[in-house]
Amino acid sequence: MIDERKEIQDKDIYILAIESSCDETAAAVVKNGREVLSNVISSQIALHTLYGGVVPEIASRKHIEKINQVIEEALREAGVTLQDITAIAVTYGPGLVGALLVGVSAAKAISFATGIPLIGIHHIEGHISANYIENKELEPPFICLVASGGHSHLVLVKDYGEYDIVGRTRDDAAGEAFDKVARAIGLGYPGGPKIDKLSKEGNPDAIHFPRAVVTENEYDFSFSGLKSAVLNYLNGCQMKGEPVCEADVAASFQKAVIDVLVEHSIHAVKEFGFDKFAIAGGVASNSSLRNALEQECCKNHISFYHPSPIFCTDNAAMIGVAGYYEYLKGARSGYDLNAVPNLKLGSREGVTGYECIKG
Repeated sequence: MIDERKEIQDKDIYILAIESSCDETAAAVVKNGREVLSNVISSQIALHTLYGGVVPEIASRKHIEKINQVIEEALREAGVTLQDITAIAVTYGPGLVGALLVGVSAAKAISFATGIPLIGIHHIEGHISANYIENKELEPPFICLVASGGHSHLVLVKDYGEYDIVGRTRDDAAGEAFDKVARAIGLGYPGGPKIDKLSKEGNPDAIHFPRAVVTENEYDFSFSGLKSAVLNYLNGCQMKGEPVCEADVAASFQKAVIDVLVEHSIHAVKEFGFDKFAIAGGVASNSSLRNALEQECCKNHISFYHPSPIFCTDNAAMIGVAGYYEYLKGARSGYDLNAVPNLKLGSREGVTGYECIKG
């Protein structure tokens, strides 16, 4: 098996990747796991901003309109055709079920028509793998903080495709809390980038918001109480007729989130005995979070890795990277691959045709 895997690695491997888990329709071509030849993203942010958040049915319809276009553009930008593609990697969960089905259906159709192997990829595994694109020297094991609209995970990356979740959110994810607080102070959707921008004009120590501690697991997160504290503060000011400084609220809320994320992350890296730490997910593009983590990692002699913002938000390049390492391991999915909206990291749920194929 080792000889066969080496033979595979000696050849150039081109992965066509497809991502449609939420409101971005994306396709990419990745060569040998770390070289992104194309990364095409069709965003729906402007459309969903009208509704203050992602509308699943609208997202699914827009994916149907765009999926073929982004795949064709990704191949064209990469300068390859389907004949050059080694395998097709596609996100099959977690995410919005209708949105996922569009990408999965497109990937299965191409695979069936061409005979190109199909590989189902976990969305969070893709986010973690985004770190390999620009950090060529990064290899497992390490600790990774995955912070997005739907997830706040501390993950022990044991090897490529092998993960243990050591901490997770008990309620609202960090990105979800950002969106809800942004809506409450009138910033609209998407909340994360807008709070990040506004907070630079505010005083992060102006208002003390709580930092939740989960006693059952020191690495778990809870942001629901923080979100409620911000809403109570805003309601209190309104009832008393007191003015609200939105910049101070944004900065103080953001600091509370960052303090918890940083504290838990550094603690986990130390306790598990690692000297490498990475971040991933949409919230990982937050400038204040990056700066805080970089400072703490420097103080504790920990190597800090992070993707560029374009690879933090949903994209297909990260799925292509994850697909490459799954391909090397011999992972293949059957044509019964299905969308699994609540897919757990490390699970092969919904891939009943999954098998390991040598070579």
